[in-house]
Amino acid sequence: MATNRISYSNLTKNVSNAGYVQGPLKWAIALTASLGAILEVIDTSIVNVALTDIQATLGATVSEVGWVVTGYAIANVVLIPLSAWLGDVFGKKAYFVFSMVGFTIASVLCGFAVNLPMLILARILQGLCGGGLLAKAQTILFETFPPSEQGMAQAVFGIGVISGPAIGPTLGGYLTDTLGWRWIFFINLPIGIIAVVMAIVFLRPDSKRRSLQQAVDWWGIGLLIVAVGSLQTLLEEGEKNDWFESTWICLLAIASGVGLALFIWRELKVKSPSVDLRVLRHHSLAAGSIYSGILGMGLYGTLFAVPLFTQGILGFSATQTGWLLAPGALASAITMVLLGKISTKVDPRLLIALGAVGSALVMFNLAGITPQTGTSDLFLPLVWRGAVTVLMFLPLSLATLGNLPKQDISAGSGFYNLTRQLGGSIGIAILTTLLAQREAFHRDVLWTKLTPYDLQTTERIDLLMGAFQSSGSDAHTAYQQALMSLEQIINTQAAVLSYADVFRFVGIIFLCSLPLLLFLGKGGNNLKPATVH
Repeated sequence: MATNRISYSNLTKNVSNAGYVQGPLKWAIALTASLGAILEVIDTSIVNVALTDIQATLGATVSEVGWVVTGYAIANVVLIPLSAWLGDVFGKKAYFVFSMVGFTIASVLCGFAVNLPMLILARILQGLCGGGLLAKAQTILFETFPPSEQGMAQAVFGIGVISGPAIGPTLGGYLTDTLGWRWIFFINLPIGIIAVVMAIVFLRPDSKRRSLQQAVDWWGIGLLIVAVGSLQTLLEEGEKNDWFESTWICLLAIASGVGLALFIWRELKVKSPSVDLRVLRHHSLAAGSIYSGILGMGLYGTLFAVPLFTQGILGFSATQTGWLLAPGALASAITMVLLGKISTKVDPRLLIALGAVGSALVMFNLAGITPQTGTSDLFLPLVWRGAVTVLMFLPLSLATLGNLPKQDISAGSGFYNLTRQLGGSIGIAILTTLLAQREAFHRDVLWTKLTPYDLQTTERIDLLMGAFQSSGSDAHTAYQQALMSLEQIINTQAAVLSYADVFRFVGIIFLCSLPLLLFLGKGGNNLKPATVH
């Protein structure tokens, strides 16, 4: 209590008549909110590079250890749309602090896990608490800063959100290689404690809360869990189970579809819904949420494909791949700060269009990869990817949420962040399937061109045989080795061509998304905000 008296004894001096915070306090709030969001985003990807070590330590199979990632993702997307309701009931500050404390405790439990079930349960708890951090952090910023300063505020928030997917593997690979996989969770403890203290000290007390006397929409919450949880599980497990050839995947698809239909019907009917779907009446939010899904597909999908290519084709280690992605994350951070100063002065739709076209050009450039591609060939495209993605991310947040009345920002932020997370999951699922299908296609095409009557084929076999015979193999063995070597070359080339197809696909998606800009707003919130009591 003493802390709050010290921090808020002169609160009226720090809050404008419009309800926005003034002075240095607003930047302390921005740093506090962003720190929680950064932790959540980094932990989405930091564990990926440590799965092999976790599998060996806990004696799990590949499919079993995958639930360390899947459990977190499912819990995360279930909580994000509920964050607005939970913030209204318990108070935005109290809910944010509770989520931060829960996330930190869950991280420690993950590090101390003695078996796989304990780790999965701790990761689910971590995902549940993390879902409240991401959307609530953005809501806090929109309610703290006036429209004229939203560019810089969202830039602070966006640095972590957009750089996190690249920082996660880098940090995770380093910690796993040097200290062991448990430290990818233990590292959250000191940062979490700092974030909790900052939240208690700097975040404003809640002016009002939804009455606890109102009936809780348990049916809505249950249907949301069924719909979103089934969809996320389907996306995470689909490729492993051969998609709709699996009865399990078909049941998940039915549960997701039926659950979603009943959830929408329920939330539009009930007086006090757990998720306010009526907020989608704002055209900018509806269009921006769809575009957010596309952005998630491009952001997470690319950061999914690049490590697979570098580690699977080029033979990079996890740490090497992380360092390759790090300059792009730095470029994102620098561009975010620079853009934050001018984003409120330029039509965000123009910036988003430039970002989409720029991202498409980067993808088409990456589509020129070959088996001989090296770090120098990937460096500049990945740096440019980090920079131009910001041109979409930051203005899109302003164009989507900046036009909303202040009382709708919390629910709108939940939808916006949910679609980005789901977009990433959908993108990874699509790209995983596309990689497998296109690799099989290119392998078949390449094999049809290799016949005993093809001069280039016979010359290549003779060249390989000569190399093996010079190493001591007899003619028959050298011939078999030449065929095996040729098969390996074909498989590698087919894989490279499939990655090129994936990059082209992402580029085309970015270009096809441009018509959605017609439905976005300019990002200025001209409605009178609610005053702070």
